[in-house]
Amino acid sequence: MYAAADPASLTRLVHEFYADVRRDPLLAAVFGPRLGEDWEPHLDRMVAFWSDVMLGVKGFQGNVYGKHMTLDGVTPEHFRRWLDLFDATARRLFEPPVADELLLVAKRIAASLQYGFFGKVEVAGPSGT
Repeated sequence: MYAAADPASLTRLVHEFYADVRRDPLLAAVFGPRLGEDWEPHLDRMVAFWSDVMLGVKGFQGNVYGKHMTLDGVTPEHFRRWLDLFDATARRLFEPPVADELLLVAKRIAASLQYGFFGKVEVAGPSGT
């Protein structure tokens, strides 16, 4: 279990989380058609994103909001499932204070995207919160 976020732990988080996303029927139905079989470029961007957000490493270039707004068929249940999987992955890999910090960031991202899709926050956190 990681006591702190660092480049290696964030890489593992992203790769394990998106492996779960790919196996999840609900989320795979939204992301699969867009990403196809080659998820590596997306994983690389997400590692750069989380490294920027959590560590201040300036390597991410992109528009997370704009990219997600082009996805079709997104519902509040997608956000609930995304947060559930992210929470489970973070808690499996990191000690509680770090997992809590990661989830706080994930919830803020989810809230921002939900405003874009629905005009309000429908899902504030994982199912258990």
